[in-house]
Amino acid sequence: MATGHKNRQIVLKRRPVGAPAAEDFAIVEGAVPEPGDGEVLARALWLSLDPYMRGRMSDRKSYAPSVALGAVMVARTVSRVIDSRDSGFAPGEIVLGPGGWQDYAVLPAASLRKLDPDAAPVSTALGVLGMPGMTAYVGLLDIGRPAKGETVVVSAASGAVGSVVGQIARIKGCRVVGVAGGDTKCRYVVDELGFDACLDHRAPGLADALARACPGGIDVYFENVGGAVQRAVWPLLNDFARVPVCGLIAQYNDVEPVPGPNLTPVVTKRLTVRGFIVSDHGDRWGDFYRDVSAWVREGRIKYREDVVDGLERAPEAFIGLLEGRNFGKLLVRVTG
Repeated sequence: MATGHKNRQIVLKRRPVGAPAAEDFAIVEGAVPEPGDGEVLARALWLSLDPYMRGRMSDRKSYAPSVALGAVMVARTVSRVIDSRDSGFAPGEIVLGPGGWQDYAVLPAASLRKLDPDAAPVSTALGVLGMPGMTAYVGLLDIGRPAKGETVVVSAASGAVGSVVGQIARIKGCRVVGVAGGDTKCRYVVDELGFDACLDHRAPGLADALARACPGGIDVYFENVGGAVQRAVWPLLNDFARVPVCGLIAQYNDVEPVPGPNLTPVVTKRLTVRGFIVSDHGDRWGDFYRDVSAWVREGRIKYREDVVDGLERAPEAFIGLLEGRNFGKLLVRVTG
């Protein structure tokens, strides 16, 4: 038990209009909860911050319910079991689950997965060997269907999803062009991750630079961003190109809908454009973990983590995530 401890929670205080602000969140303290039958009390070690959380802050229909005002912000966490009322879990074990932005959480045992600290750093369960990595794997291989020799373009190429997309595409024998924010990220994408090229979306002349980087057109565009990057890509799509639409982070804070691309090429070029949510593809978990964990061990997939210390810094870090200030998978180290 966690007798004598307080449970800090970060709750949604108000719904943001446009970009989130620090005032949209509040830190509250309460007693550490106690688990009931079939439940586990877990203390957060690592908290994942992801772009999808911006959608959960809004009160509009989407693929997942909104966070209620005054409720703890949602997130997946890596945690240590403190107390257990389920025979499948024991105190001291490390688990992955939906702990949220708080120090302690009572969670149904059925929602947890045990982690082996000797198999891989446990933080990777929130990144390259977790939801972002599986998003990259399923989106690229099942929807993008890259073939050897094709050109794959990846937006947000230095991020948790995009970096894995590009490295898998290289493993599959594709030419890979990334788009990222700034020279430092672009150098990392090429020099460390092995992309063939990377373009800075903040630099002038993105459309012309992309056309030069993709002289044979684009066969697969893995969409993480939307906005100006999408508009630069669209005219370069080849006949029968595939566009897995994972996210549109450049548009998440927009109050009004943005002008979309001309959809005529969807017909004239017979494009396949498909949005996807990784939670719909649980049947691919075994294949993903087998392949990507092996590629990580072999050094064929590299990953980078951007770590912020302290639960209280989660709002600031999340705001920075939507502005592109993070470099790699963004994590909050809640406790050591």
